[in-house]
Amino acid sequence: MAAFSVSTAIVALAEMGDKTQLLALLLAARFRKPLPIILAILAATLINHGLSAVLGQFITRMVDPTVMMWILAAGFIGMAIWMLIPDELDDETENINKWQRYGVFGATFVLFFLAEIGDKTQIATVALAARFDSIFWVTAGTTLGMLLANVPAVFIGDKLAHKLPIALIHKISAFIFLAIGIFTIVQHYFF
Repeated sequence: MAAFSVSTAIVALAEMGDKTQLLALLLAARFRKPLPIILAILAATLINHGLSAVLGQFITRMVDPTVMMWILAAGFIGMAIWMLIPDELDDETENINKWQRYGVFGATFVLFFLAEIGDKTQIATVALAARFDSIFWVTAGTTLGMLLANVPAVFIGDKLAHKLPIALIHKISAFIFLAIGIFTIVQHYFF
């Protein structure tokens, strides 16, 4: 259950102000159809994070446990630093126009899935699956975290998004990533 709750919390916090959350805001403002947008975010996240969790598990099987511990610790500490760098959404209007012919669901699914590739939350999912040795609970937790951050964004649009303390949320996320990175090292040597 720790894999689920930690994955949910980390991704929900990491997603605040992330480019995919900004994309969700943009899609909501453009299409004004929350249900297909939310369902597409759910589907894209399940597939993306499911594959990421499988990759995390694969890596743990292929790498020596001590080396893996250092990779995970460095990864979590690196994520802590990355959390302090704000994301920007490139001009997605052209991409939305390109994919719009596939409908609200199709456009959202493709854009969200592609935006999530190499994103903080995807990399966190790989690391969390390696750390907790659970594809199912990590995927479920990271998907719930994405929905906790993005569903309100879809409903409130960009009207209230600017009032959230994004810098503080990123600092809290960075602290959590740092703590997990340090705990990974401590747990390996002392427990």
